[in-house]
Amino acid sequence: METTGTRRSLAWLPVIWCLTRTLLLLWVLKVYVFPGPDVTSDVHVIYRGWNDVLRSGTFPLEDVTWQYPPAAALAILSPALLPFLDYATAFFVLVCVTDLAVLALLAYAGRRPGRSPRGAWVWTAGVPLLGPTVYARYDVMVTAVAVAALLAGARHPRALGALAAFGALLKVWPAMLLLAARRRSAWVTALGTGLLVSALFLLTVPGPFAFLTFQRDRGTEVESLGALVFHVARHFGWQGEVKLNYGSIEFLGPYVSEVSTGALFFTGAAFGWLVLWRLLARHFEEHTLADAAFVAVLMFTTTSRVISPQYMVWLVGLAAVCLCFPGSRMRLPVALVLVACFVTVLEFPLYFADVVASNGLGLTLLFLRNGLLVAAALIAARALWRATVPGTAPGREPAGAAGERSAVLTEPEPAGARREAGDLLPPGQPS
Repeated sequence: METTGTRRSLAWLPVIWCLTRTLLLLWVLKVYVFPGPDVTSDVHVIYRGWNDVLRSGTFPLEDVTWQYPPAAALAILSPALLPFLDYATAFFVLVCVTDLAVLALLAYAGRRPGRSPRGAWVWTAGVPLLGPTVYARYDVMVTAVAVAALLAGARHPRALGALAAFGALLKVWPAMLLLAARRRSAWVTALGTGLLVSALFLLTVPGPFAFLTFQRDRGTEVESLGALVFHVARHFGWQGEVKLNYGSIEFLGPYVSEVSTGALFFTGAAFGWLVLWRLLARHFEEHTLADAAFVAVLMFTTTSRVISPQYMVWLVGLAAVCLCFPGSRMRLPVALVLVACFVTVLEFPLYFADVVASNGLGLTLLFLRNGLLVAAALIAARALWRATVPGTAPGREPAGAAGERSAVLTEPEPAGARREAGDLLPPGQPS
C-alpha cells in the first residue's frame, strides 16, 4: 500500500512541474511580463557581457560585479551548448533542463524503500514560489550539483567529496556539504578535486580568484537582516543613501561598516556553533548529513550581509533532500522556508520599490521574510542538536555506544558488512 501511494503521489509530479515551469519560462521569455523590475537583465546584459570576456580567454578582472569562483565560468559559458538559440534563451532553457534533472533525482530517491516522495514535492512547489528570478540566475545549476552530491553521498562518499568540491568552485556554499561527512575518503576526494580544478584554472586562465577581493568589499544589501537597522533608522533621520554598489542595491553612509562587521560576527558565531556541534555530535542517522547541511546553509544565508532572492533556491534544494528521509527533523523549518520563498517573491520583484523606499509595506515584507528565516534557523539548529548530541534528548542510548558507530572521518567497513548495514550509513551533504 505504501508503494502504491508513493507511485500515485509521484504520478502528479510531472503534471505540476510542467505547468509551473511553463509559467516560469513564459515570464523570463517575456511572453507575459511579471510585475516589478526586469529580473532577466542579469542574463541579457551582465551574463552576456561576462560570456564575451570569458570567451576571450580571461576572467572579468575589471568588473567588480564578478564575485564568483572560477567554475562559475562554466555556467556563464553554457549557452554555447545551444548555438541555435540566442544567449539568453539558451540560458533559460538550460536552467529549465537542470531543474528537471533535479526533479528526476529527487523522484528516483523518493521511490526507494524507506524514502519519501515529499522531497520531490518540496522542489516542485518551492522553485516557482520564487517567481521568474529563479530562472534568471545560475543558482539552480549550483543547487543541482549539491542535490546530486547529497543523494549520492550515503553509499558513495567519494562522489560526495568530488561533487562538493566542484560545487564550491561554482559558488562556495556547497563546501558545507562536507560538514557531517564521516568518511575520510569524502574529505580526501574533495581536497584532491578542489586542488586539481583550481590548478587547471590557475594554469589556463588569468585571475580565477580575483573574486575574493570583490566579495570582501561588499556592503549591507537592502534585503539582508542587518539592513533592517537602516530601514528603520531612515524614519528617525539617518543620513545615508541607497545605491547600486558591487552589483546589488546597498545601504551606504554612517554606521554601515559597523553593521556589516556585525553581520560577519554573527556568521562567525554560526560557524563556531557548527564546529562545536560537529565535535559533540554522536548520534548519526541516515538523514543527519542532509539535516546538518540544511542547517548550515540556512544559518549562513540568514546572517549574510546579502540575502539575494536566488539564495532561497539553495535552501529549497537542501530542504527537498531532507524530506526524502522520513526521519528528518527539519519538517517545520522546511515549511517556514517555503513560506519565506513566497514572501521573497513579494519583496522582490513585486514590491521592491517599496523595499528600497523603506515604506510600511516594504518594511513589513522584509521583517516577515527575514523573521521566518531567523525562526527556521533557530528551530532547525535546536532540532539538529537535540537529535545528535548525547544527553540533550530523552530516549538516547549511552554516548559510548553511539560514539563507536560514529567515529569521525573513518574509512568504510568491509564490503560484506556494508551490504547489511548500507542503509544506516549517513547520506552526503549539500552546502
